[in-house]
Amino acid sequence: MKTTTADFAAMKKRGEKISMLTAYDYSTAKLINGAGVNSVLVGDSLGMVMLGYEDTISVTMEDMIHHSSAVARGAKDALIICDMPFMSYQTSVYDAVKNAGRLMQEGRAQAVKLEGGVKIKEHIKAITSASIPVCGHIGMTPQSINAFGGFRVQGKTLAAARRIIDDALAVEQAGAFAVVLECVPSALAEYISKLLAIPTIGIGAGAGCDGQVLVYQDMLGMYSDLTPKFVKKFASVGEVMTAAFKAYDNEVKSGAFPLEENSFSIDEGIMNELMIMDGGSL
Repeated sequence: MKTTTADFAAMKKRGEKISMLTAYDYSTAKLINGAGVNSVLVGDSLGMVMLGYEDTISVTMEDMIHHSSAVARGAKDALIICDMPFMSYQTSVYDAVKNAGRLMQEGRAQAVKLEGGVKIKEHIKAITSASIPVCGHIGMTPQSINAFGGFRVQGKTLAAARRIIDDALAVEQAGAFAVVLECVPSALAEYISKLLAIPTIGIGAGAGCDGQVLVYQDMLGMYSDLTPKFVKKFASVGEVMTAAFKAYDNEVKSGAFPLEENSFSIDEGIMNELMIMDGGSL
């Protein structure tokens, strides 16, 4: 059964935790979907883990559409949420609605995610009025990394905590069906989760949130350029992949691969005829 935004609401009401992982391609999305994960986020984190950028700022609408459509073909049951990239919604409410529509129509997403709270509440209202589900994202918002001065925990002072609460309420009132809380102190995130009627999805926000999300390369140990404190490695897939790549390289260079079992045969008589035609013989 396809997970929907209504399922998110029902899960929060029942006290069931929501699982979410990122994915950026068909094969990974299919594996995550088969594992029973509730939602797949096509994050603009693809700029770092897939395209090698230092941050998410350089990711374009075309990048997001390309990867989202691939994920949609692989994840048939999970709810697919696609990030709106930098400057695809900040410029105007009109741009926000138009680009959200592109992610739904061309990227085949079932919902979009925007970073920000009070400042973009009108954008969220307009997008949801166009019948496009919105997931909010507050706290440490990666697209604002230059304004923050780096990846930093948000909400540690009274004033900062109050701003995050106001952002959370604004996102909910604007019509979002869920909100991501990133790098927020656990106690504050738990307080916000109890305050809101919509589900909270934490990343570096403690166990008190209604659900959790991680970048799949982080939780599989495949990305080492940046390892946030909140990441738990559930497997060392990166080490396994490196070992396999080395084994392949060695066997190709030594001639151990491919073997006969990895090859295809042809009738010897045909080969003899070919060689005779070319003036030689086997």
